[in-house]
Amino acid sequence: MASPEDNFIDWLRDAHAMEKQAETMLTSMAGRLEHYPDLKARIERHVEETRHQAAELESCLERRGVAASTMKDFAGRMAAMGQGMTGMMASDEVVKGAMAGYAFEHMEIAAYRTLIAAAETIGDTQTKAVCERILAEEVAMADWLEQHLPSVAQTFLQRDAQPETISKY
Repeated sequence: MASPEDNFIDWLRDAHAMEKQAETMLTSMAGRLEHYPDLKARIERHVEETRHQAAELESCLERRGVAASTMKDFAGRMAAMGQGMTGMMASDEVVKGAMAGYAFEHMEIAAYRTLIAAAETIGDTQTKAVCERILAEEVAMADWLEQHLPSVAQTFLQRDAQPETISKY
């Protein structure tokens, strides 16, 4: 049986790996987007937020005397690369990528709500504050995607209906 502290550290490492996975996934998608400038701009902004989030989580781990999990970070990046390769083969890559991003944001939201509760339970007010800031950014990204998924789908359908027009990205 693990202690609350051990579980908390494990969840912080998971969140760090999740942010590394998100960075790889989002950077890959943004690099391919050409015909969806609003989506590209928002993803690029979130990549910067994601890098900052990973750094903040690393600081939280260091404050507790532990390091991020190299193995979990590596596994997260490999999963993101696999997802990117799969997405590149889809004729509707932009739509599937936006949908996957929306789902991933909600997984992150759940992770940070869990971390906030755990930080509160063990009395780590600094990490709780960091996770609350990150949570707000993840909610904002999920809300943006929710509002813009219809226009991404509509733009894709309009572009895809035109002969010799690239629509997938």
